[in-house]
Amino acid sequence: MNAPLNMAACLPEDWEQALLLGRVWRPAPEAGPSVVLVDKGRVYDLSRAHPTTAALGNRPDLAACLAAGPREELGTLPELLANSDPLVREASRPYCLAPCDLQTVKACGVTFASSMIERLVEEQAKGDAQAAKRFRDELGRELTFDLATIKPGSPEAMATKAVLLRKGLWSQYLEVGIGPDAEVFSKAPPMASLGTGETLGIRDDSHWNNPEPEVVLAVSAGGRIIGAALGNDVNLRDLEGRSALLLGKAKDNNGSSVIGPFIRIFDEHFTLDDIRRATVSVEVRGTDGFLLQDRSNMARISRDVEELVGQTIGRHHQYPDGLMLYTGTLFSPTKDRGQPGEGFTHQRGDVVTIASPRLGALINRVDFCHAIPPWRFGIVELMRNLAARGLL
Repeated sequence: MNAPLNMAACLPEDWEQALLLGRVWRPAPEAGPSVVLVDKGRVYDLSRAHPTTAALGNRPDLAACLAAGPREELGTLPELLANSDPLVREASRPYCLAPCDLQTVKACGVTFASSMIERLVEEQAKGDAQAAKRFRDELGRELTFDLATIKPGSPEAMATKAVLLRKGLWSQYLEVGIGPDAEVFSKAPPMASLGTGETLGIRDDSHWNNPEPEVVLAVSAGGRIIGAALGNDVNLRDLEGRSALLLGKAKDNNGSSVIGPFIRIFDEHFTLDDIRRATVSVEVRGTDGFLLQDRSNMARISRDVEELVGQTIGRHHQYPDGLMLYTGTLFSPTKDRGQPGEGFTHQRGDVVTIASPRLGALINRVDFCHAIPPWRFGIVELMRNLAARGLL
């Protein structure tokens, strides 16, 4: 992995008082996914009482459910994390899965000003990295004000729209960046997301792509935010840049949604305000010696996370199994990896670490979508498996 899957690297800095909800794959004779609670460095299976995290997340007494009820100890967290690297995995021991199961996986885009500018660059460059540099420089000369200071949907935002229209710079990305409606799209089907340690996927026909480090909210069917995890909203910039109608192909591929390492449940030690103040860092280490590091702050988001949830679930749209909501990224790498002006793109073997002090770290290796294991364990297989194990 070239990055340690251990407690020091993967857990929140205050892990001893954190309520951490996750999922693991149990080996035979149980052989299947189990809902787990991490408590003081040990891992406990809750699936006899709570076979899915989706159902558990809809419980109004969630914290009490985690604190009480039947549980089976599976071992220590260091053992679980070490076995979550597929290159050294032992089939006879549990390993981490994404902490969500039946929840719909949605994502918000263009929620930070710098991301908004980069989406505009992608659109104008039509997926050409060299053209992107030229347009980025031109845009920097044209924009004499800071888009990050504009509240989306406000009268000031609409006045800014008028200015940009006159300059010929208006875009569908600016519409969702500073207009009244947030961009919300379907990132992945239920059961498709990967967990920490797994190898994520990029398409081999993409030549301009990057990780998108984000906070992912866990939301109940009633629209209540119950906790948060880290996520990688893997993005193919060249596909999306050619046409916004290719967003589905740019965003939803085998191994392109990564969430983990656990959902940290809100309690007296961790609240929504901790998310609003959170810093999120990203590091990419390549087998070619390339190193990219960056950091963002959720305080710079243009729409509050509760507004993003409100625009996703409510009277217009319901999600009876709850949802996981990527909240957007400030990260838009422009550091050249190869030829000057070509910017950053992934290479096979890259190790991506996304971290936040109160949420831990999500660590994954990069490969092509077709080279990683195909996704075969969906909702039907989950139901069959849980029924066969007597959990339904």
